Amino acid sequence: MSIVENRTAFHDYFIEERYEAGVALEGWEVKAIRGGRATIAEAYVMVRNAEIFLFGANISPLPTVSTHFTPNPTRTRKLLLNAEEIKRLIGKVEQRGYTLIPLNLHYNKGRIKLDIGLGRGKLKHDKRATEKEREWNREKQRLLRSR
Repeated sequence: MSIVENRTAFHDYFIEERYEAGVALEGWEVKAIRGGRATIAEAYVMVRNAEIFLFGANISPLPTVSTHFTPNPTRTRKLLLNAEEIKRLIGKVEQRGYTLIPLNLHYNKGRIKLDIGLGRGKLKHDKRATEKEREWNREKQRLLRSR
């Protein structure tokens, strides 16, 4: 079940591989995510010291958060993957043009997981071609329905 999707990721990147990672969260963050207060539109994933981190994801706290605690909604969160997957991702990211993009925040067996995609950036003409193809498919469906 999806919580939040990053819709601009497929517009800006060719996604070649997808990985599912756990997210190291604090208690108030889990409650806020379950309350639907998370966004990953401006988020990005980086590799530091052979570990993978999520930067810029905004999880705004619920108003019932404790008064003696000051939450940081855009803190850096560690992503949890197998060591082999981390090595494979680091190798691919170091290649020219590859980047890690957060795609989807969702539940899996009651746990909050993040789909990350390994992608290459699209150029302007690639984006135009994708848009033309999408419009043509819509038009084709309209023509088939009208018959």
